Amino acid sequence: MRLYELMFVVDPRVPDEEVISLTEDVKELLTSEGAEIAKEQSWGKRKLAYEINKLSEGKYVLLHVRVNEGTNPFPLLEQRMTQNEKVLRYLTVRTDVGRMRMPFEPDHAPEPVAAAAEEG
Repeated sequence: MRLYELMFVVDPRVPDEEVISLTEDVKELLTSEGAEIAKEQSWGKRKLAYEINKLSEGKYVLLHVRVNEGTNPFPLLEQRMTQNEKVLRYLTVRTDVGRMRMPFEPDHAPEPVAAAAEEG
């Protein structure tokens, strides 16, 4: 089972009822594609780090999503969010993966310099 966090920011001029409706539509789309909503958080209206479409605030919604191996409901969801003018930004992050080794990192930790000097 894979775990994801989906956060999206809605235009602050959109009424709260429409934000709730939009969130329900997102949850329905995810569950129809085989995902499970583990947790939902509405953060309300918050200041944006930078202006988007001349707006300095947005309504934040965070969903914790569980997805079975072999299914991926996010391409369809992200396409719909891109087309929806009410959604300012969205981000999907996989959270079940631990720290991944970078391609340039060695497979093992290097020996401390002091230990190498004592042996020689």
